[in-house]
Formats: sequence, C-alpha cells, structure tokens
Amino acid sequence: MLADALPAPTLVPVGLGARAYQIAIGPGLLREIGPRLARLRPGARVGIVTDSHVAERHLATVEASLREAGLAPTTVTVSPGEASKSFDTLQQVLDGLLAARIERRDLVLALGGGVVGDLAGFAASVLRRGVDFVQVPTSLLAQVDSSVGGKTGINSRHGKNLIGAFHQPILVLADTDVLDTLPLREFRSGYAEVAKYGLIDNAAFFGWLERHWQEVFRGGASRIEAIATSCSAKADVVARDEFETGDRALLNLGHTFGHALEAGAGFSQRLLHGEAVAIGMAQAFRFSAAQGLCAPQDAERVAAHLKAVGLPTRIPDIPGELPDTEGLMALIAQDKKVSRGALTFILARGIGASFIARDVDPATVRAFLDAERG
Repeated sequence: MLADALPAPTLVPVGLGARAYQIAIGPGLLREIGPRLARLRPGARVGIVTDSHVAERHLATVEASLREAGLAPTTVTVSPGEASKSFDTLQQVLDGLLAARIERRDLVLALGGGVVGDLAGFAASVLRRGVDFVQVPTSLLAQVDSSVGGKTGINSRHGKNLIGAFHQPILVLADTDVLDTLPLREFRSGYAEVAKYGLIDNAAFFGWLERHWQEVFRGGASRIEAIATSCSAKADVVARDEFETGDRALLNLGHTFGHALEAGAGFSQRLLHGEAVAIGMAQAFRFSAAQGLCAPQDAERVAAHLKAVGLPTRIPDIPGELPDTEGLMALIAQDKKVSRGALTFILARGIGASFIARDVDPATVRAFLDAERG
C-alpha cells in the first residue's frame, strides 16, 4: 500500500500525565487519519469542522480514509478567515455537530488552519460539556503553534481570543505535504511563529533558521526539522505550564503588540496573524533596545531576518488606516496578560533571551508607539 511506503512520521510527545498526546509530523498523514482514529475510537462518529478552502483541497481524502476505517464522518464547513472566530459561527458549528449526534464517545476533528482549530476546539470543549477532539492543522502556523497546547477560542469586538477555554486535543496530525498547497503569504505568516521559538530561548535555532530558511520554504527534511523543533519547544512549555500561569506566557512574544494591530486592522486580510506577530516581535526587540535591555544590533538582526523572508516589521507596512496611538493602547489594555490594569510584555535581553516584563509603564509604551508610527 502507498501509506506503507511513506516514511515514519516524526513524533513529538506532549507530556500532560493522563492527558498526554502525540504530535505526528510528516508526509501523507491525511491518508492515515482513518486507521489512526479507529485505533483511538473504533466505530466512532467524527464531526469534521473545516473551511471551504481547505474542504476543496483535502476533505475528500479525509472522509474517504475515515469511512474505509469504519468511522462515520459528518462535516460542518465554515467560511475561511478570522471573521469565523465569532459567536455566530460557533453556534453554526455546535448546531451542526449536535444535528450529527456527536456524543461524548465520538470525536470532533479540526481540519484547517488556526481559525478552524481554535473554533472547533472551543466547540468541542462546550459540546455536551466536553468532547474529545483531534487537530489536523493544514497551515504552517497551525502546525507549529495553535494546534498544540489546548488553547481554543473565538474573538470579541474587544479583542482577539478573549473568549475560550483550555481543551487539549488527544492527537495532532501535521501532514507536511499539505503545506505545498499554501499560498506563499500564508506560509510566510506561519514562519513568523517558527522564528519566535528561536527568539524566545533558542539562539542556536534562530541562527539555523537564518542559514536554512530557504530550505524550510522549499520543503523536505529541513521543513520537518523546523516544525518538529518548534513543536517540541512548545510541548515542553505546555507540559510545564498548561494554563499559562507562569512561563507559558513567553510563547506570546510579539503577540501583545501584534494582537492590537490585528484588531486595529479589523481581523482582516490586510494583516494576517503571523504578519502581525512578525511586526510585534520586531517591535518587542526595538522596545527592549530602547529600554537598554538588549543591544540595538539584536533588534536589527531580528528585523533583517523577518524582512529577508518577506514579512512586515513596522506599522507603516500595514495597508490602510489603523487606530491612533490611544486606540492601539486601548487594544493593548485588553491583552490577556494584563493583570488589574498593569501592562505585561514579553521583552528580550538578546536573541534567545526573552523574559516576562510585568507592570510596564504605559507612558513609555505610548511614546514608543508614537515613534513607531513614523
């Protein structure tokens, strides 16, 4: 069989005791979904949540694999894009899963990028007070970040991911073949999250990316290595701090600035999540340099690498109008890391030396944003 000829996937464990699971990374995994899930839930109903773009490319393969393994799939298809992380779409998904009679012994399967994963995972967390789900991420961003760690949720007009729950998947299947169908802009967006893992606490990995990023974009062994390294880094943090009460917040490097910019751009195609994170990471390093925490050369090196792969690094790189500085400050104040009004940022003492900075002076941030707007 063709599946038998495929190389064994790279496996990354997520150590959460009784709720531990594996991330399988490699080519051809969509065709193996049926047998893998049948081993976990023989004869189960599987409620697939996907978007129309992903469905067009990959749904037939997944449904066929599930049926051949004796599983009963039903699909709920949503519109692509960040706007689907809403109450209205959540209700659509829940109604579809209930109509399909997905029960506690069944499975929800998130087939798509980060939006679908967050939405389907949140739906699974509240459906019948909790149904197990499987992440099948189809974007680079989802494979290295949002599919791992159990953060699920939707957006509010007040900000990104402010409504949600921690609900761990029981399995993550990252098929690297599907990344070949991604538009270049989407792949670049995901790459920002890959670079993040080097900037947090792995300077050697960031240096490796500077040398090998073109090979990561082309695919093959370097791509698998980059994804596996990223997943392993996230898995280690999640195992230490599942509910983000400590150093898991480091994974939000670039996200405080980035989420405010995303919200300011209306969660639209003007600014993809990874693009916002790229600007946010560059800003975090420039802000750190301005505060004397890291060398200006470090901030320049971060921005140079992100620019080299085609990512934005400054607010003026975002097309269209954005809120003024006070508007951005109001959005930053809604960040999930804010505690009793005190601003928390992930800053850096150098590449691979990020840290959690609590009670950051709003006036200093305001002045920095004024300068950043150019």
